Amino acid sequence: MITTKLPLAAAKPPVHPLLQPWLTRRVPAVMGVLNVTPDSFSDGGKFLAPDAARAQAAKLIADGADIIDIGAESTRPYGSQPVSAAEEMARLRPVLADVVALGTPVSIDSMKAEVVAFALDTGVAIANDVWGLQRDPAMAEVVASYGVPVIVMHNRDAADPAIDIMADIAMFFDHSLTIAAKAGVRQEQIVLDPGIGFGKTPEQSITVLARLDELQRFGLPLLIGASRKRFIGTVSPSEPQQRLGGSIAAHLLAAQHGAQIIRAHDVAETVQALRVACAIDDAR
Repeated sequence: MITTKLPLAAAKPPVHPLLQPWLTRRVPAVMGVLNVTPDSFSDGGKFLAPDAARAQAAKLIADGADIIDIGAESTRPYGSQPVSAAEEMARLRPVLADVVALGTPVSIDSMKAEVVAFALDTGVAIANDVWGLQRDPAMAEVVASYGVPVIVMHNRDAADPAIDIMADIAMFFDHSLTIAAKAGVRQEQIVLDPGIGFGKTPEQSITVLARLDELQRFGLPLLIGASRKRFIGTVSPSEPQQRLGGSIAAHLLAAQHGAQIIRAHDVAETVQALRVACAIDDAR
């Protein structure tokens, strides 16, 4: 059953006005990925040129994206090259205002507070921090000062197959929420992302998806981004661009177990799958 409702036992905080329409409807919201990078794991370099990035943003919206998530630094676990805040902003500057002008809410995928502030000043509406407010000490203050929603993602510097990954995620989120509260970030601003593929073995990523219900104890919206991730290739050998079927399977099951936002590269197919699954469920 596709559901976007939290269990009655969870204490739900008020919902940020921007998030309200997405978190109260039957079909999860879809966040379209726009990588303005030369080295992202599945589409590095395809949208680095400003014209290509603008065209891709328009396509994602036409395909049904509720949010455009734009990032200018690859955060793939293996082989990505760190870049400076100045380089991130240089990549964003030619395209960001134009993407915002398309009228669909935009999130900035960055772990640097300086870049997030720059993007928010340009009209971006959501902060997406792959280090869950724990890497840049200024991030929580920036989010609090702008009052925008923030996606708090679980991450680790390296995967450790020996750990209980669900316990690690819970401990990480507890720490992130403490940081957020001290900085004045309201609970209504926070979305949690368990970080499929980040600091996890493929088996641990599968475990997170299988036990997603456990994260509902936080009473906060959940985002899942399983799109084209490596764990799919370990189950069914494939290159990133060949993982559409596995991505949709993971996202449908995540929606069934409480994910309210789905982050995907293949927006049209993901939107269709979610809508059809919901229609079938409604007919039961």
